[in-house]
Amino acid sequence: MPVGVQDPALAARLGLPRAREGEAELLLVRHDDRLVLAGDPKRYGHPLAVDFVAGRAAHRRRFGGGRGQLVARACGLAKGISPSVVDATAGLGRDAFVLASLGAEVLMVERVASIFALLEDGLARARLDPEIRDIAARMALVHGDATHGLEALVASRAVAPQVVHLDPMFPHRDKSALVKKEMRLFRTLAGEDPDAPRLLEAALDVASHRVVVKRPRKAPPIEGPPPRHVIEDRTSRYDLYVHRRLDV
Repeated sequence: MPVGVQDPALAARLGLPRAREGEAELLLVRHDDRLVLAGDPKRYGHPLAVDFVAGRAAHRRRFGGGRGQLVARACGLAKGISPSVVDATAGLGRDAFVLASLGAEVLMVERVASIFALLEDGLARARLDPEIRDIAARMALVHGDATHGLEALVASRAVAPQVVHLDPMFPHRDKSALVKKEMRLFRTLAGEDPDAPRLLEAALDVASHRVVVKRPRKAPPIEGPPPRHVIEDRTSRYDLYVHRRLDV
């Protein structure tokens, strides 16, 4: 049992087993008015929560570089252009929040039930905060697997995405290296993404203008059609698959 849930109503809604401390490797529990995912701190570090109000998200919103940020450039945010975006691999919502803070309407899709629950909780708290509730209002969330049902998930929310953003899990091949504790937690929950080529195919079918794929800078592209453009910084790269230009 990798993940257990203390709250019986939440467990039933997510389709996850109920558990008490010590019965599951990771426990989804409410702590200090927020939902957290907690495990052995030596292996997984501090309990994981989604927080759009403070911490890393707040710092990046204030000092991250605005539309000059790599993800904003990749997704085509420019003067007068704020495309509709589907973040099909939402994770903790960090890129989605950046895009929404810059004016984009963003639909987050997350397939891992426990991560979806953290996103749902973080988004609910953000909508109550007077400083960022307008940003949170531009963010929507749906639980589902974009690899096999992206078109239906988008249709269910009446979204017509111009851009689909993908950040598939990249295989960790260096067994001697220490994986960051947060990434270790994600791998426990989601594993690798051997279906990334299918995910790219689904995204290309849904996006009206472009698909952007985040990769480690030296990683190979996802198997499939070659990207038309590439932009990168010191550690990350975005492969751009362009159908048509985003216009003002």
